[in-house]
Amino acid sequence: MILDRYLARRFLVTFGLTFAGFLAVLALVDLVEQVRRFSGEVGSPGGLVALTLLNLPRGIYGILPLICIIAAVWLFLALARSSELVAARGAGRSALRSLAGPVLVALLLGALAVAALNPVVAATSREYEARVGRIDGGRATALAQDALWLRQAAPGGEGQTVIRAARSSLDGTELGGATFLDFADGRPVRRIEAARARLRDGAWTLTDARAWDLAAPNPEATARAVPLLSVPSDLTPEGIRDAFAVPSSIPIWELAAFIRGLEEAGFAARRHRVFLQTELALPLFLAATVLIAACFTIHHPRGRRTGVNVLLAVLTGFAAYILRNVSQVLGESGQLPPALAAWAPPLVAILLALAWLLHLEEG
Repeated sequence: MILDRYLARRFLVTFGLTFAGFLAVLALVDLVEQVRRFSGEVGSPGGLVALTLLNLPRGIYGILPLICIIAAVWLFLALARSSELVAARGAGRSALRSLAGPVLVALLLGALAVAALNPVVAATSREYEARVGRIDGGRATALAQDALWLRQAAPGGEGQTVIRAARSSLDGTELGGATFLDFADGRPVRRIEAARARLRDGAWTLTDARAWDLAAPNPEATARAVPLLSVPSDLTPEGIRDAFAVPSSIPIWELAAFIRGLEEAGFAARRHRVFLQTELALPLFLAATVLIAACFTIHHPRGRRTGVNVLLAVLTGFAAYILRNVSQVLGESGQLPPALAAWAPPLVAILLALAWLLHLEEG
């Protein structure tokens, strides 16, 4: 038990140092990117720093598995070089048994990240997108989603308007490459194309728009360019968010209720279910990265093979991460059940790592 606490504490310290190093590097790189993109629009350095701090949690949260595997490699190399694990094995404790402390810490860190860091990432991501959208009148809005379709009552209450956007913001209230088609009695009567569209106060504000009267004999002859056009709408930001918000913009604590509401409204929630299961499986995946690192670095280094073993550990961790992403895509497309898509990769990685460690122990 004393040795388990010692190894757990060592891994926690190593993880903290690795996390701080990556955080500093990401902050510097992101600050340079914000200066490159918005130095002309944001007058004060404080505004650029604020954008960097808002975007930083999303970046660091996405590379937690990489941080974990590098911290584990660092720990096991240090223990192997100091012969502490050799001494532990000489005292009758197997190398596999010595992994209990670091693996438990990885599970706890993963649970803490999902419970505390995930809501922070959701909130800061939304605020970052909103601030970027306000810069220079929306010129630099980050449009996150691919093609988006919406439907609303046509102006005047007769018929419907179908909206198709090539891109959309995280909450679906800012569109890029938008097309508005007004229908009356099943026939298209007006078409509007706009470079950008923003939903505000019950109306879409269209920028750089062009409108056609499709009821005219020659619609092209009636086409007119409108720099700024307002189109009434019965849509609300909350309604669009409920139907089309990306899963990462919703805190983990609200996601289950969000999925229920989405399905009760008749919308598909498979992507959100897969995301929820993947987030819940994150602690297990971090534990898998610790075991993967142990497979290559837990034994005493021999000659010049240390660098090769470190490279193999990192590459294997990347392979597990890619498998996780591929499985998530298969789950979102309906080819795998959400639970299987989320939990299979970490479980497979853990079982394979344990099998290899047992082989090394017996060998």
